[in-house]
Amino acid sequence: MTVFIFIGSLLGVMAIGVPIAYALLLSGVALMWHLEIFDAQILAQNVINGADSFPLLAVPFFMLAGEIMNVGGLSRRIVNLALKLVGHRRGGLGYVAIVAACIMAALSGSAVADTAALASLLLPMMVRAGHDKGRAGGLIASAGIIAPIIPPSIGFVIFGVAANVSISKLFLAGIVPGLLMGLGIAITWYLVANKEHITPPPKATWPERMQALKESTWALVLPIIVIVGLKFGVFTPTEAAVVAAVYALLVSTLVYRELSLQQLHEVFVSAAKTTAVIMFLTAAAMVSAWLITVADIPAQTVDMLKPFMGNQTMLLIAIMVLVMMVGTAMDMIPTVLILTPVLMPVVKAAGIDPVYFGVLFIMNNAIGLITPPVGTVLNVVAGVGRMKLDEVTKGVLPFMLAEFTVMFVLVVFPWLVTGPAKWFAG
Repeated sequence: MTVFIFIGSLLGVMAIGVPIAYALLLSGVALMWHLEIFDAQILAQNVINGADSFPLLAVPFFMLAGEIMNVGGLSRRIVNLALKLVGHRRGGLGYVAIVAACIMAALSGSAVADTAALASLLLPMMVRAGHDKGRAGGLIASAGIIAPIIPPSIGFVIFGVAANVSISKLFLAGIVPGLLMGLGIAITWYLVANKEHITPPPKATWPERMQALKESTWALVLPIIVIVGLKFGVFTPTEAAVVAAVYALLVSTLVYRELSLQQLHEVFVSAAKTTAVIMFLTAAAMVSAWLITVADIPAQTVDMLKPFMGNQTMLLIAIMVLVMMVGTAMDMIPTVLILTPVLMPVVKAAGIDPVYFGVLFIMNNAIGLITPPVGTVLNVVAGVGRMKLDEVTKGVLPFMLAEFTVMFVLVVFPWLVTGPAKWFAG
């Protein structure tokens, strides 16, 4: 009955158009009434505690770094480098999108920001080259969601705070899975592009490649700084976010000189607005998380999943299918905030490594960004490319299937995540 009241009230208020953050608060109030412990002071205290977290300071700085990267010329130079390296191959522009997405993922950690940049830079080029617009948009959307997997990742920050798991370990564990997602998309694009008869751009000369590499060097140094700093304990993930934002700002203003004072104001405002949405969601979710614990919903969930508890692989498959279903209806951050306090007790009871689970969980939620009908990244591509959502949805299907395949391969072979994670962690 308790679970029904929580889920029913949450879905009910969302169905009538209430924003998710307010829906979380209202479902929390409904649960408090049911448990006969309603207290406005407790409600307010949990909201405040939800935002009062040092690790969450990483969110605004990573958002700021992503905004600066797009406006300050870092994204454009990375795309140009990828174009010079692999653009001449059959379907080369598609490989450019994948390579650029992997590099940009190591700069911002925001799927929406990376996808918007890729779509605005590459989608017109792919359409002019003769690629199907919907398929090109689907490829860019599927490549853009690598951002929450390869560090730095806002998704890992949110999960790490909600699950009390080391964010540094999550960052390092996400490197190989993120690259495997890129490989899965590339293989799919290879199969699709071979069916098209499109003349690729001319092969760049080595001097042109060296020039592109020289121009993008400042941008490429940033992910190295972040990963090396985390591996050797030079700074925490929160401090890494500050380093990323300051570095991007200095490069954009002093080296590339493409970021004006007027643009800087717009960048700060845009990053602040996005951060405010995420932080309010996090604060509101803390009320639900506290009440989920008080109502003993995790124990009830453990009881429901007892048939799978003896087999970690089957349990993970069941959880991943559940998250896939939720991801079709909810955005990434709310799903992480709602499901983490419910699923983590199950994961710990089954003896599953929380860092390994966190990588799979965030990967699943990232793919949810391109699953219809709510896929945020699909809407971004449709908006930037000025096309119908149905067109992008049709184009993204083969790449989405490839990413789900990679995820389930990681479920069956956990050492693909845990092995590299231990190596990167030293």
